Amino acid sequence: MCGRYAASRRPEDLAGVFEIEKWEPEETLEPDYNVAPTKEVYAVLDRPVKDADDRRPVRQLRKLKWGLVPSWAKSPEGAARMINARAETVHEKPSYRRAFTSRRCILPADGYYEWVTAREERDLEVEGKRKRPRKQPYFVLPADGSVFAMAGLYEFWRDRTLPDDHPQAWWVTCSVITTEAETGPLAVAPAEGPHALAEIHPRMPLMLTPDRWDSWLDPARTDPEDLRSLLEPPPPGLMRAYPVSTAVSNVRNNSPELLKELEGPEEGTLF
Repeated sequence: MCGRYAASRRPEDLAGVFEIEKWEPEETLEPDYNVAPTKEVYAVLDRPVKDADDRRPVRQLRKLKWGLVPSWAKSPEGAARMINARAETVHEKPSYRRAFTSRRCILPADGYYEWVTAREERDLEVEGKRKRPRKQPYFVLPADGSVFAMAGLYEFWRDRTLPDDHPQAWWVTCSVITTEAETGPLAVAPAEGPHALAEIHPRMPLMLTPDRWDSWLDPARTDPEDLRSLLEPPPPGLMRAYPVSTAVSNVRNNSPELLKELEGPEEGTLF
């Protein structure tokens, strides 16, 4: 799954990486080292510019809210539960299938956090002893330091309780597509702990390599079976993972220190 990630790159940098044609300076977000559900995030998408005479799709950097609200939803209350869409079923689930065929995006990140439970504490759970598992967080990112381009979907939702000219009348929300975690060895693995992403968690965000960006964002591609071919996991061995402070577990903590690599798991959280 993807429940937390880091996104610290500036719009100017993302514009160069993704060949952005349009972004609004007033939508600039501060670097976020602990992105949590319902926060505002950057998304790259191809869409005609509103009210423009030229209706061609334009590569845009937009500010969306993480946690998808389907257009038909009566309220946005379930958004925090719809932060992830499974690649295996996204084409058929009512909440995602319309966005899958026409509203796809890329959610740029530095990498994502995932938590693993220490073996000793898993054993205690198996033995029936009542002890809350203490989990060690890991930061997962491309080994070459490039942008982690997560496949995503976005959707528009109209709040019918507000007038048309109200600034919050329309919500634009998004979800991260996930896939099965890689079982092969990491490009760079920690000295202690997991040597494959599947040893940390069975799911991972679907990373799109640059050769798939244009195809994924192209709104002219609408055939579900055609689009499913773009959901193949990236080549193995592109990722690294390392342990980080358990401070990231508290969403109120947000600083570059959260990305600092630890020499090993924190005491009491040995893998």
